[in-house]
Amino acid sequence: MFRSFFKGSQSHFAALELHRRSWTIVHVPALLALISLQGPLQAAPIEMGTVQSLVSQRKVDELKKLGREVLPVMARLYESSNEAERTNIAEAFYQIGWKSAAVKRVLMKRVHTQNQYLRLQVQWALGRVSNDVDVVEVLLNNMQSDANPLFRDKAACALAYDQIHLTEKQKVRLYQGLIQSLRDSKQDVRRIALLALSIQTGQTKNFNPDAPAAQRETSIREWEKWLEEYKSNL
Repeated sequence: MFRSFFKGSQSHFAALELHRRSWTIVHVPALLALISLQGPLQAAPIEMGTVQSLVSQRKVDELKKLGREVLPVMARLYESSNEAERTNIAEAFYQIGWKSAAVKRVLMKRVHTQNQYLRLQVQWALGRVSNDVDVVEVLLNNMQSDANPLFRDKAACALAYDQIHLTEKQKVRLYQGLIQSLRDSKQDVRRIALLALSIQTGQTKNFNPDAPAAQRETSIREWEKWLEEYKSNL
């Protein structure tokens, strides 16, 4: 009797195993297909409060760990903040150094603000979030024409050090603008334009911003010749 029961149990277990395998063959592919249709799991949205806290604590590395999706959130935070907070956020944009059209758009709105601290952070950050030509143009304009000598000087600093995403071809417009500024009627503009050029290229062409106009022009023609050679090698 025991043996007959054991044989019956074996038959029962075999039937269960066959059923399990048939379910796996039939249903698991369908289940996998359903999962694939749903697409990859979405990351949890980045909370504005989390970003605000990290910015206020200047935890740039933690902001970077959130990935590039943090930049649009920071741009929205920038728009809703006061000027002191915007200054901190602009500094964070500078330190992160990632390109973002959303960030560039909100920074450009304050590129002529008279708030000294915000203006400087915006001017420095712009080239580190964008390589669009209008960023170079607005910084050249600030360097040449702003009524505040400090803003002119720091725009030149931004052109010298912070255009980190420009290609060699895109640098042509930067060099053109700086060389043109060597003819500016303001001595300080000629001086900072030369400084930016020397930092970018390692050259001065013996230009002296305090020299007589004819002597300056000789050096400028050397710069223009150099630029044509630069463009021909691109």
